[in-house]
Amino acid sequence: MGQQREISYRSRPQYCPFKRWPGGCRIALQHGQEPAAAPRLRAALADTPGVAAVGAPVTRDGFSYVEGTLTSSTDSQASFATVDRLRSSVHAIAGADGLVGGSSAVNLDTQRAARHDRNLVVPLVLVVVFVILALVLRALVAPLLLVGTVVLSFAAALGTSALVWDHVFHFAGSDPAIPLFAFVFLVALGVDYNIFLMTRVHEESRRHGTRRGALIGLAATGGVITSAGLVLAGTFMALGSLPVILATEIGFVVAFGVLLDTFVVRSVLVSALNLDVGRWLWWPSGLHRRPDVDLDELENDQPAALTT
Repeated sequence: MGQQREISYRSRPQYCPFKRWPGGCRIALQHGQEPAAAPRLRAALADTPGVAAVGAPVTRDGFSYVEGTLTSSTDSQASFATVDRLRSSVHAIAGADGLVGGSSAVNLDTQRAARHDRNLVVPLVLVVVFVILALVLRALVAPLLLVGTVVLSFAAALGTSALVWDHVFHFAGSDPAIPLFAFVFLVALGVDYNIFLMTRVHEESRRHGTRRGALIGLAATGGVITSAGLVLAGTFMALGSLPVILATEIGFVVAFGVLLDTFVVRSVLVSALNLDVGRWLWWPSGLHRRPDVDLDELENDQPAALTT
């Protein structure tokens, strides 16, 4: 995962072209407490594997600046490893208050921040979604199943999109924030469709039983969900016309995920789970105690159930 700046566009930018320093990229060490530490900072930079050349320290207004050239490209794992080694060496110099910056350090920090945000936001969103579904449906089993279908839909959309980006569009990489953006969009949209469908199923289950209610709810909401999915997918596909690869990737993964959620997950998977689990969907509410028809019996009167 990760993109270099010069490959972040699908067409050549119409302004100052990207330039690369010979031998890799540049990295800077900066400190602001003890200017006398500049020689030690320069020595730490020069002694670190992965650094090809080191400039002379520049000191002004109590701050020193030391610049070095890395032997590897800006966004490579080798450069990230060099940044970590530099930070360990610089932070060990007492009184220097050294900071390691530059393109490689910024890219590394961006990826780590995206990973941290993803690990924090994803579980939090799933918990909030589960609580909302539990309150709306007055049950625990149905929300668990619905959250599982949303996660499955997201994983399938992201995995398929990654294959398309690599083997169809031939993108060199993707932005570290793509998984989080895709998750937030697809979970929000998927939960909306779940609420549309399952609230109607819940209402019909009170009158006709869970399995008949599942068929009636699907027939009643299927057209609305399909239409909304098509409109939303078309809207996000419009992002594909932009020259920025990040926008193209977000547009594709969200559009594909919405279509997958509309035509497969909501219409087939969720409805199949409703029929298989039956009245136990509504546990522990009183609705799960209501007798329900067997699947064999439902097969015989399926046309009547759909027209009720």
